[in-house]
Amino acid sequence: MSSDSLAPPVPLGGNSLLMTLHDAWVVTLRNLRRMTRIPEMVVFSSIQPIMFVLLFAFVFGGAIPVPGAGGTTAYREFLLPGIFVQTLAFTAATTSVGLADDLHKGLIDRFRSLPISRSAVLAGRTTADWLQNLFVLLVMAACGLAVGWRIHDGILKALAGFLLLMLFAYAMSWIGATIGLSVRTPEAANTIGFIWIFPLTFLSNAFVPSRKISPHWLQDVADWNPVSATVQALRSLWGNPDGYEPTVKMPWPIAHAPWVSLFWSLLILMVFVPLSVRKYRSVSA
Repeated sequence: MSSDSLAPPVPLGGNSLLMTLHDAWVVTLRNLRRMTRIPEMVVFSSIQPIMFVLLFAFVFGGAIPVPGAGGTTAYREFLLPGIFVQTLAFTAATTSVGLADDLHKGLIDRFRSLPISRSAVLAGRTTADWLQNLFVLLVMAACGLAVGWRIHDGILKALAGFLLLMLFAYAMSWIGATIGLSVRTPEAANTIGFIWIFPLTFLSNAFVPSRKISPHWLQDVADWNPVSATVQALRSLWGNPDGYEPTVKMPWPIAHAPWVSLFWSLLILMVFVPLSVRKYRSVSA
């Protein structure tokens, strides 16, 4: 199978769900093969989070105190969940550019001519990006361990944190899919992708406690940010510093961060999966 073609789906007894899953897996394999033939995509996507970890840990770590925590590694443990969430949220931009490139080159029209489920094309793209994120996450975790980050609350909570993180990354990729199908060129997708993702990740508690954000009304925005909920969920589940003094009452979305993060991820999927499929059908019509 070439990187730009698909084999016809194997009949699966008329079960439309199984056929859709099969088609999605075929498209996923196509995108994974494409990544292996362009290894710089994976290399550069791994270098960026390493740079963020090292820069924030060693350049800004001593200048950004973390309330309620002490020691030289306090900020690094506070930082790493934010780096994880920010980096995987950038998957949205990667998905945007990839789909816009396929659309620009006419590959979407070739997919449309094949007897495959239309939703499978998008599911295959987002799944391939999700699998790439697993590799990036391993690289970031290794880098974090090297600079002093640790998980303190046991394997079950650690696993729950990673599952929440990967669910959030998958949800964000569907936002990227909608954007990628809404623009005409990969360049436009790249620009639009980062225009909205940067404010979303930086106007959060990823790098500084939200209580340090000024003016005060931006603190409320940051507290209800889905990025903040996911970051705080990871800190809570992994036993990392959260930037709050023990005597300070946390805002509601921060105090219930794991459930709020799960809510945001499911809401994003409920909105953008059907929206992306509808957009795909319109551009393919």
